[in-house]
Amino acid sequence: MDTAEARRSPVLLLAVWALTRLVLLLFVLKVWTFPGPDVTSDVSVIYQGWYDTLRSGSFPHDDVTWQYPPAGALAILSPALLPFLDYAHAFAVLACLADLAVLCLLRYAGTRPGRTPRGAWVWVVGVALLGPTVYARYDVMVTAVAVAALLAGLRRPRVLGALVGLGALLKVWPVLLLAGVARRRVWLSAAATAGSLALLFALTAPGAFAFLTAQRDRGTEVESLGALVFHVARHFGWEGRVLLNYGSVEFLGPHVDLVSSGALFLSVIGFGWLLLWRVSAGRLPARALTDAAFVAVLLFTVTSRVISPQYLVWLVGLAAVCLCFRDSRMTLPGHLVLGACLATVLEFPVFFANVVASDGLGITLLLVRNGLLVLATVTAALQLWRGTVSQPLPTVPPQATRSQETLSSS
Repeated sequence: MDTAEARRSPVLLLAVWALTRLVLLLFVLKVWTFPGPDVTSDVSVIYQGWYDTLRSGSFPHDDVTWQYPPAGALAILSPALLPFLDYAHAFAVLACLADLAVLCLLRYAGTRPGRTPRGAWVWVVGVALLGPTVYARYDVMVTAVAVAALLAGLRRPRVLGALVGLGALLKVWPVLLLAGVARRRVWLSAAATAGSLALLFALTAPGAFAFLTAQRDRGTEVESLGALVFHVARHFGWEGRVLLNYGSVEFLGPHVDLVSSGALFLSVIGFGWLLLWRVSAGRLPARALTDAAFVAVLLFTVTSRVISPQYLVWLVGLAAVCLCFRDSRMTLPGHLVLGACLATVLEFPVFFANVVASDGLGITLLLVRNGLLVLATVTAALQLWRGTVSQPLPTVPPQATRSQETLSSS
């Protein structure tokens, strides 16, 4: 890349980000109307209701839709930082700032030796494809913490642990970033951070851990992989129902518990594979550690009984981190996730009524979206195995091992 092109690249990246995010904000702020159901009601109704409860010093433990670890309260309370705006507008602005923070982290990471700015482009394109839902959920804030953890942790392992501990208390899934980490001090840093915050919340606010039992009676969410069974079964006389349950639209009725148990079994199988991979792989380069985090979250997502649209924000962020490495093996899975983002915005919110009705269009969109996620998961897992087990790292002299320290040996 010549000097002129190097100068143009960040300018073009920022221009595309600014234009696409302006469009998202215009939709979220309802200057323009996005097709389908209103995606901002979670913020203006549910989040704001939690905000009022949290400000009183208690968690909304009597509300079954509160299903988040205690640090999630920090995201819900964050609009208080902008008291000159109403709650919904302040939340959208903060979500946009979190989006910008991820872009800056990825762009900076892309300038390091052996890196590339394509990770930043994956983030810009992926979030734009997902539409206004990104700014109407707090997942973009959690993803910012996860991206910062992986990028900072490449050189500062204890920072990785601390940020993972924080992320786990924001929304649990960031603990999966440790899938490829072997060093004890990273795990200790994560445990110390999570434990300290958990104790603080437990001592200062009632109901901090009510979320642990809040999902006990959930059904199978209509966008999940398992839900495809019932979408098809409805055309053959299945007698279940589609209802708003625990904050999402779910299938309830005969055999739902069986399919939900099947999803849990697949999760166990997936994490069993991760364990087998970890004991089979040797010393890992930094690239493989980010790849492992991506694979772990993919496995969690596709086997979950809930695949909400905002889950794709996590995958886009982790795919972007992987693709910051010039020699990343996750190029195909990352592009498959981008394709799934486009299918996701079509199934929710644009044609969500068709999904709920289980008609031909709705089922087709879910088959495409979930099929892309499954394909991304399988190809990513295969690439991770081939790159670290089938083709292990060459033996290097002890001096090189010490001078080229990676996260797994930090």
